[in-house]
Order: sequence, then structure tokens, then C-alpha cells
Amino acid sequence: MLIVQNPTGRAMATCCSSSLLVLPNFRSNSNQKSSFKVRAQISGDNKKTTPIEHANNNGSVPVTKTVQNQKGSNEVNGKLKSQKKFVSDEIELLWDDGYGSKSVKDYFAAAKEILKSDGGPPRWFSPIDCGRPVEDAPTLLFLPGLDGTGMGLVPHHKALGKAFHVWCLHIPVHDRTPFEGLVKVVEDVLKQEQATRPNKPIYLVGDSFGGCLALAVAARNRSLDLVLILVNPATSFEKSPLQPLLPILEMVPEDLHFTVPYVLSFIMGDPIKMATLGIDNQLPASIKMEKLRQRLTKTMLPLLSDLGEIIPRETLLWKLKLLRSGAAYANSRIHAVQAEVLVLASGKDMMLPSQEEAKRLHGILKNCKVRCFKDNGHTLLLEDSISLLTVIKGTCKYRRSWRYDFVSDFLPPSKGELDYALNETLGLLRTAVSSVFLSTMEDGRIVKGLAGVPGEGPVLLVGYHMLMGLELGPMSEAFIKEKNILFRGMAHPILYTEMDSEKNFDYADWIKVFGAYPVTATNLFKLLSSKSHVLLYPGGAREALHYRGEQYKLFWPDQQEFVRMAARFGATIVPFGTVGEDDIAELVLDYNDLMKIPVLNDYISKVVGDPGRFKLRDESSGEVANQQLYLPGLIPKIPGRFYYLFGKPIETKGRPELVKDKVEANRVYLEAKAEVEKNIAYLLKKREEDPYRNILDRLNYGLTHTANDVPSFEP
Repeated sequence: MLIVQNPTGRAMATCCSSSLLVLPNFRSNSNQKSSFKVRAQISGDNKKTTPIEHANNNGSVPVTKTVQNQKGSNEVNGKLKSQKKFVSDEIELLWDDGYGSKSVKDYFAAAKEILKSDGGPPRWFSPIDCGRPVEDAPTLLFLPGLDGTGMGLVPHHKALGKAFHVWCLHIPVHDRTPFEGLVKVVEDVLKQEQATRPNKPIYLVGDSFGGCLALAVAARNRSLDLVLILVNPATSFEKSPLQPLLPILEMVPEDLHFTVPYVLSFIMGDPIKMATLGIDNQLPASIKMEKLRQRLTKTMLPLLSDLGEIIPRETLLWKLKLLRSGAAYANSRIHAVQAEVLVLASGKDMMLPSQEEAKRLHGILKNCKVRCFKDNGHTLLLEDSISLLTVIKGTCKYRRSWRYDFVSDFLPPSKGELDYALNETLGLLRTAVSSVFLSTMEDGRIVKGLAGVPGEGPVLLVGYHMLMGLELGPMSEAFIKEKNILFRGMAHPILYTEMDSEKNFDYADWIKVFGAYPVTATNLFKLLSSKSHVLLYPGGAREALHYRGEQYKLFWPDQQEFVRMAARFGATIVPFGTVGEDDIAELVLDYNDLMKIPVLNDYISKVVGDPGRFKLRDESSGEVANQQLYLPGLIPKIPGRFYYLFGKPIETKGRPELVKDKVEANRVYLEAKAEVEKNIAYLLKKREEDPYRNILDRLNYGLTHTANDVPSFEP
């Protein structure tokens, strides 16, 4: 019998294998009675084979393998009888991912608590903080670093728990299971998961030493659908700057071992980044510095002594030997890895040459992406950075079946992700352009705001693509904040290519977090069928990377396919115009200019490669088919303002003739195009009446007014 305490405090009895047990309940950040619940499975040679069973909403272990899901469909042995559901149906826009609510202090509290009942062989536990994931969620197994506690995901539990069934490996302090034994521990669970849910990918998140373990397991199980997320993997241990210190550590006497954790803590992680996790970046600088000082002096330094309990002297020496053998084992088999791999590398890792190792792995592994975090140390997952789930989403690594579906597997952005994107990624642009939004009602009136844009989908937004797509960020923010709508934008395929082994998590990743997807007819079909708001730029890259003197000129193709697709689903077409690119920068070097410069000519050709790889309109001719990709040369101006006007909606519902009648569809197409041109002309004329078009005037207004929104012209 397994005794599980549910949230109400009542004990529940569940029949299960004697190889299952429950680790003590605890709450790491409270003085109240411990209530953090985990369930565990012992692994070892004498264990019985018991599949991991995922928790019900009350934290209990289900008795059977047939589960009635919240949508009403049955799941039997991992196979859904009903059609695949959209993740976005279960997670609301701007949900709370909890990132930043837990810190290193919570990690130490959780690690100390789990050590109280330590002993026995390695085991798996599932933190109740993770909650209940979305329907049909895959399993994520966390393989810890040298500490072995399995608590390295504490700041990420809530976020990951929405998307995955999370299980963490705990290796007790006094356990001496060799590396190959740990490989078998992980393999046993993989086989059980595969037998129970054969059509699901299994995620292995390997932190440092855990990265060696993940690679070794993947090399030995090539037929399994695995996704490896390697965080500063220790496969480069032989090149570690710590190598000269290892013999010295062995000679440190037991009574002086208490000094070792203090030394290692500054090598393994960035104390500043650890202490910063959870401090609001939008606080005034003086308050932020005071909070940081208090955390460093009153929290971080006292906690470092706990490392001696987490990794005693004999355990540390054993773990270092284990690390050396694990790195050698993984490297000897690394060419056999067939799994999908994402490597996260810190730029200030003083324990391992992680960025160099990421570059090496990128060259060896067949399906590998890399993201670098230049300001972080070795303990990336415990430092102030970006949520692990955000990184998984931004690199398109989240999937619930054999391949990623840009529509059904899309996870809506959280409130924390929106705040980070607006303040850290778009902060300067948002402040500089102070965007003005107008829309057209059904009776033709132009009003401030987005009231004229339909709130119910499907809606197809079609308009002018400003230089380098600068209009996207402010436009997405306005739709989210004013209408609680996240539109899905079609993006150029080059944004989904991975050629860089030193790529940071950047703007191209953030637009994927906020719904961008490759421009294909299939994706447009899926999104309109799901009644989404979809953003489409018929002019595509030709407009966004136009030449000098071509601002505000439309380069639309001759085909009217988006009209016919919209009509198929009765979508409302909303044409819109945007202006303002010429108010923030002057285009001085376009593609033709750059190609006349020998060095830049070679660089552009190398980066873009064969243009045929990205030819989106095989049937198009003329200027729209001329989609040369390049980075334009710009000279900044004193910023003006961005203006948006959404025209009168064009209804296609109840007009089935548009699907087959190309002549009628073309008429609607030309109507939409003319509306976009009219909106642009309107904005170019009306912005001359804006008394606050210049940023200096807006700054002066801000000094004398408390309102956040700076006024503009009257429509």
C-alpha cells in the first residue's frame, strides 16, 4: 500500500508496487507546516518493474492506466482515441508561469529537506509544485549535476509543470552507484515510459554531470524518440580549469572541508546572478541594489555553508571521480547519438569551457541547436536569466508527438514572458516610437484604439510590412493588452534555420515565443480552422527589406490565395497600414549598395547561402519574387512615432463563391490592397497634425503630465 496525502490533508491508500515510496512533504519557503509533496520510485537491481504513473489533480497516484481527461476523451496506454487538442485551449494567455517566485534560497531549503530522509538507491520524484500539465503532455526527466539532489529545477517547477509530466532523479549523498549503474537507472524508466506511452517524445534535461548521463543514455537507445536539453554539459571536464585543483581537494583534511563549499560556490555559479533571481528588473536602481545587497549578505553567504551537508568531503571526491568516468563514457559514444539536442551554454562558466564545448557538440551531433547565455555562470538554471520553458518554446523544441506542430503544440506566452519581452527586448523601441493605434468601425468611422478589429476569429490581418518588421512588437503588445488577443504571425523560413553554434537567445526566438510560425499554406489552414487571429504580409521580405526610395510601397503578388483561404473558413479580412520607419532611421545602404562592396558581398552570400532554399513563391514573378535577404545600412534619426490604422473589416462569411471564383476573389484582393494603400496615405497626412510626433515633445509632455499615454491627432 502507498499512503499519499492529498491537499486536504486526508490520507489516501493506493495499491502499488512495494518499490514505490513517498519522500517527506515539505515547503521550502515557508514557516508553516511542511506541505511540498513528492512521489518517488526506487531504482536498483532488486526493484520491481513499475511504470511511472502520473499524478491526478489531487496528487495521488492513479490506480489504472486508463484516464478520463478533462475534454472527455479516453487515453488508453498512452494512445488518444480523440483528435489532438490545442494546448492553447487549456492555457490562457498571460498565465502565471511562476518564474522568479522561487530563488536559490528555495533550492537550498528543498535540498536540505530532501536530505533528512536520505539513504537507499537513486530514485525519481515528482514535485507537486509542478501541478497538472496540459492534456497529452510528454514526460520530462531531470538529471542533476554534482549535487545529486534533483532540486536544480526549483525555479522552473511551475512553468515546466504546465507543459510536462516532470520527474527528477535524486542520488542520495552516500550512494556510490557507478556511472553505468546510473545509466541503467535512467534506461529502466525510459523503457517503462515507452511501453506505457509509445507515441510520446521523452525529454532528458541534463545539468552539468546530468548532461553526460543524458548523452550516454541517448547513445545506447537510438530507437527512442528523445529530446536532450544539455545545460553546460560536463563532457568537457578534462578541459576544466579545476583540473589542477583536484589533487589539492583530495588532500584537504576533514576538519577544513567546510572551506571548500565557499571556494566552489564562486567557481560553479555567478553569486550576483543567483541573488538577482526574483528581483523585479523594473524597480528603481537604488532599491534593486539594496535588495541585491541584502540577498548577498543575509541569504547567499549563510547558505553556502549548507553545501557541506549537500556534498560532504567523501561524496565530493566520489562525485569528481564519477564525473571523470561519465565524461569519458559519454564522449566515447557521442557519435552514436541520434536524439534531438538543445545545448544551453553559459559565457561566464568558470568550472567548464561550456561555450567551446557547445560549439564542439554542434559540430558532432546531427540534430543540435545551441543557445548561449553570455552573462551567466555554471549554475544557469539557478541564476537570473530566462525560464527554461521559454527557451524550449523559443527554439521550437516543445512537442507532444513525433514532430512539432506550430498550431496544436503552441504554448501561449505567460505574463512573465510578456514583461521580459517588453522591458528587456523591446524596451528602447517602445519608448522611442510611442505608437498610435486607430481602427475603422463597420459604419466607416475611424476611432482611437482597436475597437474596430473583430474580437472573434477567424480574422486575417493583412497589411504593409515596415522596414525590418519594426512594427511587430508594438502591434503585438497593443492586441494583447487592449483586446487580450495574441495574433499568430507568419515568418520567413530563414528564422527557423540553425547555422550558428554561438547563437544567443535573441529576438528571432522571442517572436516564436509570441506565436510566429513558418509561412506555409498548411499552417495558415490550421490557424484559420482554429479560429485564430492571423497576421499575414503579402509583400513579405520584399517589403520588409525594400530598397532606398521604396518606403510605403506595396509589393504584393498577383495571386489572391489568402482571400480564397479566408473564405473557406469565413474569416474576416482586416487590411491595415503602418507608417513611421522614415521617422526613426534613414536607409542609406540597400541590397544593391551592399553587393557592390566586396567584403560585405561575400559575407551576405555566405550567411544567406542559396536563395533557392527560401523561395516562397515559385509561381510569382516580378518584384515580389525578388526576395533578397540582407541587413540594411541605417542611420538613426531623432525618433518620431509609429502610426497604425486598421481599415474596415471585409467579411467573407456567407460568400462561398470566393473559394472557387477567382475573378470575384481577385476583386476582394484588390479591395484589401487598396484599403491598405488608403490607410497609409491617411496616416502620412494626419501625422503632420500630431503635436507630439517628435520624441522631444513627448518627453516634455511627460514632465508636465502624469498620464502614460501621450495624445496624438484627432482621427
